[in-house]
Amino acid sequence: MALDEPGENDFTYADDGVRFAIEKDLFERVKPIRVDYVESARGSGFTLDSNLQGSAGCGASCEC
Repeated sequence: MALDEPGENDFTYADDGVRFAIEKDLFERVKPIRVDYVESARGSGFTLDSNLQGSAGCGASCEC
């Protein structure tokens, strides 16, 4: 996840006042996407959940 301006090949949407942009091709492979902010004993930050299958390099549960 990064802060950036949307490009011509991006799909954009807003949820709860936050605007998101994702490449159209990637969005078709991973939808639905859930972005959440969590706080736990390990710290706080954003989590991303989607239908994207894990690769051999990253594993099935990647919180990059």
